[in-house]
Amino acid sequence: MNRNPFFDNAKVLLIFLVVFGHIIQPFVDGSGGMNTLYTWIYTFHMPAFILLSGFFAKGSGNKAYILNLAKKLLIPYLIFQVLYTIYYFFIGKAGWQAEIFYPHWSLWFLLSLFSWHILLYWFKKIPAALSISIAVMIGLIVGYFGEIGHTFSLSRTFVFFPFFLVGFWLTEKQVMWVKYRAVKVSSIVFMIGLAVAIYYLPKINSGWLLASKSYGDLGMAEFGGIARLLVYVTAAIMVVCILAWVPGKNLGWITKLGTRTLYVYLLHGFFVQYFRQHELFAVNSVIDVLGLAAIAAFIVIILSSKPILGIWQPFIEGKASIIKKAFKGKTVL
Repeated sequence: MNRNPFFDNAKVLLIFLVVFGHIIQPFVDGSGGMNTLYTWIYTFHMPAFILLSGFFAKGSGNKAYILNLAKKLLIPYLIFQVLYTIYYFFIGKAGWQAEIFYPHWSLWFLLSLFSWHILLYWFKKIPAALSISIAVMIGLIVGYFGEIGHTFSLSRTFVFFPFFLVGFWLTEKQVMWVKYRAVKVSSIVFMIGLAVAIYYLPKINSGWLLASKSYGDLGMAEFGGIARLLVYVTAAIMVVCILAWVPGKNLGWITKLGTRTLYVYLLHGFFVQYFRQHELFAVNSVIDVLGLAAIAAFIVIILSSKPILGIWQPFIEGKASIIKKAFKGKTVL
């Protein structure tokens, strides 16, 4: 089956926004514009990434599949949990002594991705509409339990699972409905309207978008379910809006980067955490924001390069085929 460049282009855009969002996070407080940009990105970038992950999750769910999945996700998680612990210690970052199943920063995604595949074993046996409805209800309910939090990435696993499940049920033809002209035009109105609302309305606690805290911790112990439902609806619409504007044609080397996003996701924290710890940047103008965007793009390109892939492939994929091909004088694609 031919690979649709639309999906790789979408992954490139989203991984860039992940890196960019992490870079600008320290500059959110005290700036209405930066808070708006940061919050606007976070309404959709992880839900969209998770939806695409679900779209490609078509495995059988048998024992061999689960064991292979554990090798691909849990082993890299353990490796990078240790690596980030050591790295945080050397750069003097507080909280470096995290427990092994209390994910450092962005590593929660690997634990949750493994869990979503496990959950699919049961949920794919239920009709699509019913399974998605159940997943949404679970996502709403878990917020009432303070015990379900960052450990084992449980809160994020349950809260973001509906997007993974929707992606699983979608067909390629259904996904491409976002390219209709009416959807693209409507998306502009909604995206601008949301940005204006974020700017003028009271500041939103980012915990609602990060999905790692209970409603009690977010200050809405009684009506948190309603607030999360609103977050779900907003995120779903924004995912459609953003995907509507993803190019559908092959963009050459840019599209190729979409096949290497896991490397960027796992490795960009070494850059971003160093930037934060040493306060290397400041934002005083639009030019500064554009500069940070350029740095984020540079990080994505560097971490997707062949030398980086060759060095880190044994840690991330558990093999060294890139290095072996390089030593044999073969072209590494």
